[in-house]
Amino acid sequence: MSHNIPSDLNYTSDHEWAKINGDIAAIGITDFAQNALGDIVFVELPQVGTTLDQGATFGVVESIKSVSDLFAPLEGEVVEVNSALESSPEEINQNPYDSWIIKVKLSDPDQVKSLLTANQYT
Repeated sequence: MSHNIPSDLNYTSDHEWAKINGDIAAIGITDFAQNALGDIVFVELPQVGTTLDQGATFGVVESIKSVSDLFAPLEGEVVEVNSALESSPEEINQNPYDSWIIKVKLSDPDQVKSLLTANQYT
């Protein structure tokens, strides 16, 4: 089964994606991840202002099948959360690459080099 893997994003082996725009990264979960989870019913979001270490847990996605931790692909400060997901978590199933979960101001933009390209993630 082929999954949609946009080439303009960076990825982690934990199935998060990051879209880099200057020193801000929008972060979400991949098509593969939402497909594996099934129908998402709840997203736990961090507080704006939270500082994340690379690889640290920043939230939870709950589906009818399981509960999965979300891991920060990059270190930085949470500057925005997608609060629309609190009332419409199914948006992640419908549009995993448009439904970012958090935006992070990067403390070390060089960390992007440690993420996977679309080809590597595939």
